Amino acid sequence: MISLNVNGVVHEVNLSSPEMPLLWVIRDVIGLTGTKYGCGIEVCGACTVLMDGEAVRSCQVSANEATGRAITTIEGLSPDGVSHPLQKAWLQVQVPQCGYCQSGMLMAACASFNGHSDDGITNVCVCGTYQRVKKAMTLAKTL
Repeated sequence: MISLNVNGVVHEVNLSSPEMPLLWVIRDVIGLTGTKYGCGIEVCGACTVLMDGEAVRSCQVSANEATGRAITTIEGLSPDGVSHPLQKAWLQVQVPQCGYCQSGMLMAACASFNGHSDDGITNVCVCGTYQRVKKAMTLAKTL
């Protein structure tokens, strides 16, 4: 049994292995499906969540490593799903096309927006909406 703080709620989870990737704990055990599975090898970023404010690829972080850390998923970004400045900008600029990568993209943008990352966004978007993402990140600073 381990305790995980996800979106401000402590979840006591009984796992067969504490080495289970955080992605699967979030999706299959806790039931928050906004975080997506993409590649499973920490490349695409569809599974990006915030851990203590920093963007991490949850497919390569074990549940055990996340114990005692504050995890934020796309569901925890804002109470209504649209009120965070980045979410407002995302909608205004119409960033997503297919939308599959967008929860991870938003979480990576959030880490940058909050000053936790200077590396930029390395998430992969097959639709190629990078220019819209950049425009939305700039707009969010004014909202």
